[in-house]
Amino acid sequence: MGVEPYAAGKENFMNHLEAFKQHRPLLFSIAYRMLGSVTDAEDLIQETFLRWHQASKTEVRSPKAYLSRIITRLGIDYLRSARLQREQYMGSWLPEPIITQQTREPAEQVELADSLSIAFLVLLESLSPTERAVFLLREIFDYDYSEVGRIVDKSPTNCRQNMRLARQRLASRRPRFAVSRQQQERLTRQFMETCSKGDLQGLLALLAEDITFWSDGGGKVTAALKPLHGSMKVARFLIAIRRSEILPTPASSLAEINGQPGIINYVNGYPESVVTFEIIENCIQSIYTVRNPEKLKSMGKYSSMQGVLGLANF
Repeated sequence: MGVEPYAAGKENFMNHLEAFKQHRPLLFSIAYRMLGSVTDAEDLIQETFLRWHQASKTEVRSPKAYLSRIITRLGIDYLRSARLQREQYMGSWLPEPIITQQTREPAEQVELADSLSIAFLVLLESLSPTERAVFLLREIFDYDYSEVGRIVDKSPTNCRQNMRLARQRLASRRPRFAVSRQQQERLTRQFMETCSKGDLQGLLALLAEDITFWSDGGGKVTAALKPLHGSMKVARFLIAIRRSEILPTPASSLAEINGQPGIINYVNGYPESVVTFEIIENCIQSIYTVRNPEKLKSMGKYSSMQGVLGLANF
């Protein structure tokens, strides 16, 4: 008699676990885009699993919808509480970079880069938590407005209004013309080569005149506390860093960061910084450099056998 309830309970747990594992990649994709942090996204996934395990069968009609609702609402609550922390952050706050896997289909690659790039995640910071959730669920994950409404506890009409406001805020800041993968790779390689050579004129040729350089050290390592503007100022700063005797000379490696070409700089085999770009009309419009050690943990240690580590699917 005592074995059957245990067996039933174990079977129920395994069913819950399998259903959760099936949707875990989706949950991470939502959470990471909401928060811009691998660590915080994983924390939300753990909390989502606990709530999922405690849910009764009568509560769950669709595991995907139920789990999406939990993770999204947790993300909205987190963003509301984190807003003050980000305002008090030492220097510029940038999303935590991740290494991604290059897909074989060019269309998939463009779509991934468009929704996952550091530049795009920075743009999302201009939205309210609810606007951000609605925009991502509708634009990126293709939920219809009735589904979005149930997830964020708003009417479909309200969600359409949030979507319209989000698009208006983002429209003026997003590039109108897509840049090919080949252009991105070429400019990334040229940037790495000109910086390593200390070629000021060569670097200036790659940068837009009104370029902005962002650096995130989190108050833990040396970084520019404010964004730098203008091609000459940015170029001279980059050359000076490379020639500085204070900072060790890194070994640079090309990698795919957040769906597009980027650079990982290693010191003694460990990631010292990650550099990504926003490229518009064949020029580098923005440079995002993450140096905060807490945001580089997922990069792992460099291995010449692998070249690029920690591949993640989105």
